[in-house]
Amino acid sequence: MKTPANASHHPTSTEALPAVWLAEGQSSQRDMLASLQTLKAQFNKPFSIIASHRHDRPEIFEFADSAYCEPSASAIDSDKQAMLATAEPLMPRWAFVLEQAKANNVKVLLTGRNGIDYEAQREAFDAAGIRLLTGATSVAALETIDDKFAFMQQCHEHDIPVAEAWRFDTVAELEALLATHGHQPLCVKPVTGIFAQGFWRLGKVKEMGKDETKETGEPYDSFEHLYFTEEKKIDITQFINAYTNSVMVQERPIPMLLMPYLSGQEYSIDVVCEYGEVLAAVTRYKTGKIQHIGYEQAVMDVVIPLIKAFDCDGIVSVQTKADDDGQHRVLEINSRPSGGIDYTTHSGVDLTQVGFAYWLGLTDKPKLVDIAQQIVPCQVRSIMVGVKIEADEAEA
Repeated sequence: MKTPANASHHPTSTEALPAVWLAEGQSSQRDMLASLQTLKAQFNKPFSIIASHRHDRPEIFEFADSAYCEPSASAIDSDKQAMLATAEPLMPRWAFVLEQAKANNVKVLLTGRNGIDYEAQREAFDAAGIRLLTGATSVAALETIDDKFAFMQQCHEHDIPVAEAWRFDTVAELEALLATHGHQPLCVKPVTGIFAQGFWRLGKVKEMGKDETKETGEPYDSFEHLYFTEEKKIDITQFINAYTNSVMVQERPIPMLLMPYLSGQEYSIDVVCEYGEVLAAVTRYKTGKIQHIGYEQAVMDVVIPLIKAFDCDGIVSVQTKADDDGQHRVLEINSRPSGGIDYTTHSGVDLTQVGFAYWLGLTDKPKLVDIAQQIVPCQVRSIMVGVKIEADEAEA
């Protein structure tokens, strides 16, 4: 266990305060810990804040009262792996966290990026009196959320407006899909993935007909996708050639989705939810470098039934995008807080504080209608902040 230099007094086991634990996340762990420290200062009933990560991350841990390095086999080099092959196996991450959580009187645990591993052990956490927040309440739900194709099929089953998608695993399957759907603007992305990894808009799609072959869509310069990578545009010929000749794909097949490219506004929605009920939410969209924070009812009309359909639980984020007719369609759920959840603090509603104050019993159950009225629309620009760390910590 690591104790940050600015940590407050830690009581002994006989006087242990209730605690919250934020396990390793994707990108918002530091911001959420800072919000929890502010929340703690607002109440006369103190609580302890614990953080964990598989790497030593002082810039994250500085906002925790105490911190742990999670066990991670991937952090061990190959020589040590070979030595450990005949030794006692490493303790699973969830078991390590559960053991330490019991010792530290943890009442609420948000699992971050490894939700499925924890969710499979929900009964053990329930038995210890720990409110487990994985983003959903079953392994099946989390697996469906992670699989974008299965996720979209389930949305259709619940009559939730969702983007169309067609799966392909081979070039032949892709070309067959292009022959059917190539009359419209298209894009591709992996079946699983985050941070828009593998997403590309396709240009110059060849539409195959009985009597003629014609090209549809906007032509993209073959060098443009290398120079303006943030635009995420690629010529279809370039994409097919790269996909066909990829050693990475040959060694580790990557299921992909072909999708219509939706031309409308994209939204990110941060949601505090419990067993499928939306307790609080803030919507935002981006123009250039500016985030527009508020509460869009038309977007929430899609999000509310979505959260119910997947029995979402904890703090999650949803992405939607409008089609040519202005209909908001779901793109995906991320079963963990978004990297931009800290933007919500500028609207007058800090969703981290709203959720954890309730789960800790410091406030009554939030009501979405009340939270929505408290939101003050605003604009936010993110900036880069440097954090000094010690030399021996820089390799983490």
